[in-house]
Amino acid sequence: MNRLLLLSLLFTSYATAQDGFKPLFNGKDLTGWDGNPELWSVEDGCITGKTTGPEQLAYNQFLIWRGGKVKNFELHAKIKETGNNTGIQYRSKELPENGKWSIGGYQCDIHPATPNNAMVYEERGRGIIVQNGQGVVIDPEGKRWLASEHEPVKVDIAQWHEYTVIAQGNHLIHKIDGQVTIDLLDFEESKRSLEGLLAFQIHRGPAMNVQIKDVMLKELPDGGVISFEKSAIPSDAQIIEAKAPAKGKGKAQPAAPAPAPAPAKGDAKAKAAKVKPKRPDAVGPAIGANVATPVTNIKTLPDFKVELLYSVPGGEEGSWVNLCTDDKGRIYASDQYGGLYRFKMPAPGQTLSPAEVQKVPADIRAVNGMLFAFGALYVGVNDYEKKIPSGLYRITDSDNDDMPDKVELLRAIEAGGDHGVHAVLLTPDGKGLYLITGNNAVLTETVPTSPVQKLWGDDHLLPRMPDGRGHNRNVWPRAGMFIASHPTAKSSSSSPTASATSSTAA
Repeated sequence: MNRLLLLSLLFTSYATAQDGFKPLFNGKDLTGWDGNPELWSVEDGCITGKTTGPEQLAYNQFLIWRGGKVKNFELHAKIKETGNNTGIQYRSKELPENGKWSIGGYQCDIHPATPNNAMVYEERGRGIIVQNGQGVVIDPEGKRWLASEHEPVKVDIAQWHEYTVIAQGNHLIHKIDGQVTIDLLDFEESKRSLEGLLAFQIHRGPAMNVQIKDVMLKELPDGGVISFEKSAIPSDAQIIEAKAPAKGKGKAQPAAPAPAPAPAKGDAKAKAAKVKPKRPDAVGPAIGANVATPVTNIKTLPDFKVELLYSVPGGEEGSWVNLCTDDKGRIYASDQYGGLYRFKMPAPGQTLSPAEVQKVPADIRAVNGMLFAFGALYVGVNDYEKKIPSGLYRITDSDNDDMPDKVELLRAIEAGGDHGVHAVLLTPDGKGLYLITGNNAVLTETVPTSPVQKLWGDDHLLPRMPDGRGHNRNVWPRAGMFIASHPTAKSSSSSPTASATSSTAA
């Protein structure tokens, strides 16, 4: 038995070393840690912090790790708490003017209210920054933008749970039991911190008991600070407004609203600030950048890397909705309400300059799908504004200047809204084209030899029930089409899709 236990311990230590993590707590005493001995001890092999009631502490105190400062790192700790709330302090600094063992800086809060559990709270600073279930960007002026929301992670903090903090440059992530609670990009250079102390909190107020074990730290490579110019605030983000921190109250100020039910009355953290219902029109120009999705918001499979090549200037080049490559590897891009653009793919690690983006002279607009094949550019137009007919077009180079300019309409399709003309694809044999449309594209006339006969309709046990608000009341089966066409012909055959696909969006 002892031999098996020894082998198990050796294997665990080896695995930990291989992962790059090191333990910060020896499980026996508080060697390497500094805190008020009246509050902190080791019980049952766990770091244990206790208070007796509201009169014991005049301010929040901390158990500080004296093994150095943390910069870029990943920290894991198993924690349970009852009676109040606690937290993991990181990249923080001592504040002796407030009293001994006083700390200020980023905190991974551990709180019984779900919106506040594993949120980012800045002790003695900006207060609540981002709550459980939110992704937030702080711009250089200190404005907080709600960039994304997800279901908050709900747990009982009186039970053991593993809390994770990942800090890489100005990008912070918190997790509970491996599930992400917050994602923060902090561009406010004057107030953010890139390195500092690590500590655990004892909160003033009601009597509490916190226990901590399996504290593991992994140092990450230096760097990782993302510049605001190479990032962006999503176009649908909203400003989060919060009141100024209350003086001397620690965590008492209200913060951003969380996408979870409000906690019990009396919890000062839970008072949520209002979110503006509409993003100001001037935000894009004011921040000096366009609103491409930040690279940090894009999740990929392992070993894939995402690079931001170009932020499309919406005022000049519109909203790009489709890309395709030609036979020379150049990329065509289409503006949803405008024309076409072409550019060469930049080398890995390089970006695309505005001067490298060419306007295609072809008189075409509102292209929703593209395919370069048979020496021509085939496009599916879905013109919301109905300035030109929607349908299938061929664009070729009429004057041999290596730039498509001649536009031919192969087949007009009556279409409207997002469920109109979609994509252009090669047929499986590589000799023809498919034009794919949604259920708001009207069935076009097809050749008599079309393999699909017009035998379809509703199959209801009860009378048909159109949408009460009038949406698509005039749309009947079929729902969407695959239209097959020869590359040079204006005749085609259509294949309706099943009525079950009628909700397919563009």
